[in-house]
Amino acid sequence: MDYAPSLGEQAYVRGGATQIAVKILVVGHFAVGKTTFIGAISEIPPLSTEETMTRAGESFDDLKGVRSKTTTTVAMDFGRLTISDRVVLYLFGTPGQQRFVQMWEDMARGALGALVLVDPERLADSFTVIDLIEQYGLDYAIAVNRFDGTADREERALREALDLLDDTPVVTCDARDEQSSADALITLVRHLLDRAH
Repeated sequence: MDYAPSLGEQAYVRGGATQIAVKILVVGHFAVGKTTFIGAISEIPPLSTEETMTRAGESFDDLKGVRSKTTTTVAMDFGRLTISDRVVLYLFGTPGQQRFVQMWEDMARGALGALVLVDPERLADSFTVIDLIEQYGLDYAIAVNRFDGTADREERALREALDLLDDTPVVTCDARDEQSSADALITLVRHLLDRAH
């Protein structure tokens, strides 16, 4: 399953258009901060499909380490970010639960790459996410989301724990902060451009 398009402008520019629209996935495991990330960075009011978590969901969603979480994404998040006069990023946030994996396949179509958010305290939860992104043939960068009260981890240790290739970018961000989130996306976009040349 190879869904990755080329970086050629003709793939993203409609006749007479002056901007390039680029589809980017914002992915990660359950409760890693995808909705928060898109909400912090989107220049338009983000589309969010957050719903209140119910007792029925407790048997599906592991709340270990995220007991304060009261809502969850049930379809997707969507935001937009203009990064230059020519390039506009359309951000699609995927739900993190395993039961929504089928939706990921549809969302991966036409995506240029993915920003994978990870929680440094729950790295093992990221393995399935990274496997899916690689299965879909998408280039990606890792954004380690800083949560209050968590210790910083060395990049080398993170790379080893996630079994990353040497050229996979790893950046630390705070999904609540607009500038920090923008820096993570810029890292991904630079990586995609490097891979295209």
